[in-house]
Amino acid sequence: MPHSPTSLTHWGVFSAEIVDGDIAAVNPPPDDADPSPLLGNMPGSIRHRARITGPAVRRGWLRDGPGPSTERGADEFVAVSWDELTDLLATELRRVVDTYGNEAIYGGSYGWSSAGRFHHAQSQVHRFLKMLGGYTFSRHSYSLGATGAIMPRVVGTHDDLFKRSTQWDVIVEHTGLMVCFGGMPLKNTGINDGGTSAHPMRDALRRFRGRGGRIVSFSPLRDDVDGDCQWLALRPGTDVAVMLGLAYVLATEGLADREFLDTHCTGYERFERYLLGHDDGVAKSPEWAAHISGLSADTLRALAHRMAAERTIVTVSWSLQRTRHGEQAPWMGVTLAAMLGQIGLPGGGFGHGYGSMNEPGLAPLRCRLPSLPQGPNPVRTFIPVAAVTDMLLHPGEPFDYNGLRLTYPDIKCVYWSGGNPFHHHQNIPRLRRALGRVDTIVVHDPYWTAMAKHADIVVPSTTSFERNDFSGSKNDPLLVAMPQLAEPYADSRDDYTTFSALAERLGFGEQFTEGRTAWEWLVHLYEKWAAGLDFAVPSFAEFWAAGHVELPTDTGLTLFEDFRADPQAHPLGTPSGRIEIFSEDIDSFGYDDCAGHPRWYEPAEWLGGERARRYPLHLLANQPASRLHSQLDGGATSQSSKVQGREPVRMHPSDAAARGLTDGDVVRVFNDRGACLAGVVIDDGVLPRVVQLATGAWYDPADPADPDSLCLHGNPNVLTDDVGTSSLAKGCTGAHVLVEIEKFSGPVPPVRAHEPPVIRTLR
Repeated sequence: MPHSPTSLTHWGVFSAEIVDGDIAAVNPPPDDADPSPLLGNMPGSIRHRARITGPAVRRGWLRDGPGPSTERGADEFVAVSWDELTDLLATELRRVVDTYGNEAIYGGSYGWSSAGRFHHAQSQVHRFLKMLGGYTFSRHSYSLGATGAIMPRVVGTHDDLFKRSTQWDVIVEHTGLMVCFGGMPLKNTGINDGGTSAHPMRDALRRFRGRGGRIVSFSPLRDDVDGDCQWLALRPGTDVAVMLGLAYVLATEGLADREFLDTHCTGYERFERYLLGHDDGVAKSPEWAAHISGLSADTLRALAHRMAAERTIVTVSWSLQRTRHGEQAPWMGVTLAAMLGQIGLPGGGFGHGYGSMNEPGLAPLRCRLPSLPQGPNPVRTFIPVAAVTDMLLHPGEPFDYNGLRLTYPDIKCVYWSGGNPFHHHQNIPRLRRALGRVDTIVVHDPYWTAMAKHADIVVPSTTSFERNDFSGSKNDPLLVAMPQLAEPYADSRDDYTTFSALAERLGFGEQFTEGRTAWEWLVHLYEKWAAGLDFAVPSFAEFWAAGHVELPTDTGLTLFEDFRADPQAHPLGTPSGRIEIFSEDIDSFGYDDCAGHPRWYEPAEWLGGERARRYPLHLLANQPASRLHSQLDGGATSQSSKVQGREPVRMHPSDAAARGLTDGDVVRVFNDRGACLAGVVIDDGVLPRVVQLATGAWYDPADPADPDSLCLHGNPNVLTDDVGTSSLAKGCTGAHVLVEIEKFSGPVPPVRAHEPPVIRTLR
């Protein structure tokens, strides 16, 4: 008989019907008014054909030993026992550490992996590697690489922009106008890192509009705002120019709040000289912005007047900073909001990431959550996370980052536990060549992702459904129990068991486990957390039996409200204590790609540039509506979105007609970096000359041995340029790329992305 326990994922609370060791059906709780459709990817996920059934080692690595190889991604694997895998891996880690030092290990392990406070993949691997003696680590994220560097210098914080953002209830009550650069896509609010128990944005927008609130969406995609809005379909990559055009009206028509700029900001005068063209002879007027963006100057001028007359919040999506010069959009968004003088007023000011995740707009917890202690990392070497390919290809070379001059380490072992860089890293052909240069790649994963297929040592991990844990997020009131739903599939193990055995072989088993089983760790982490709270919570046994505990939150928040009320008593964490419209620190770095104030940099890839003559379509590689990044791409919801098994590419009717394309055609999307197949969806909600192909389709090369091979499934990262946002952040720039599209001729090849590689039982 099926049973229906309750648990938690990044995309929501659910109850599952378990039949024959797998999820047969899922149901959201009745009090979640807008549950995520991504729950539909879960049935069949435990016993999916892409699951890794047991420990495996690449044949060439077993035969030849550690070393660079061009066979990764195309080689066969050999099944080994857990004892064999543990011995091989422990021996290799000891060789790398003893020969090259701990800096030669890159503990990548970037990605969402599974929800869970104890079995969190990154926490487990980083705790293990730190006890081994340390590892080269990464900073920031692919989602927010530019923001993570620029915003602490502008407003003194990064996390509080999201965790303590102006809440939806405040926006509903006080805001008159939301001006959304990059839109505010509802599809992304189905998820939150660590889990989410409610999805309030759809209802908040309904209440906001019901009170008379209005939304302006600057985006090439109509559905970047759900429901009624004023859609201003600008050319991709021109948002900063539009913001400058709006700012010009405020500055020249007496609409800027000079008192706020004087008392709460620093450097506005330097920025205004640029804005008015005093330094470069180019006034950043609405007419100038209209020429760049394709919008009407009159429309921009009228909007600037509306923004000054109403309670206005300026929002910038995360996607806008995943481009070359991505630091500029959030910096200019803050500057525009500062000129309006509404920062810190209820319903006014600035927001970053509304519609990017189910975190902005939600009330933050008043307490921290339980977490696995990792300890210090003895190795201080790091890279910005999106520079991993540069690091592997250019060991020993210097690079600039956020005012520092650093050197890429010489990595011999890449250790990856959770996450799939073939989803989030740009320019897969270059990434594949970089992965070929190291001695050993270790991957822990439940599934045969592209990263697992490029590994030398493959460790089969359990999913979160096959172990006990608990989880929650910083902006959700529930800490939720995650009871084991099914037995571990085949010969998979949880990472804690794997690392415990490795630590024992390497001589620090007791230090790693502290003598606890996984269950004893759950009890210990909960009880230690509970003892440090200033309010009472149930005992662990009571919590586990109830399935969750509700925690207090801070409600009614407005971003930077205290700072506005008294900037001396509540200064920002910037050198001046104010909003730094001009940053003396950034200016002193002397970067030619990130000046001391926000400004317009013409992109290398945009519809107004020379490259567009050859590749005339601007591709937006945004987040998918059918899955979280690349997670559970083989699930029913994700698969139902495919066109002839390929990732859908949306395009305007005029662009399709010009190429002789119809709905459902399989096309080749290409440029001089690579090519992929996709399935056409014709949509007049896409700006002409713009196409949209979501990230997350599992990479599927036609010839696994060729790094430049056509991707049969539709992964846009075969097309994108592997270059950082700027010398300041070196963030990910994979959201925008110029391409051409043509109908694919000949028989359509099968998609093999979710098929396991050849695994031999005899060596």
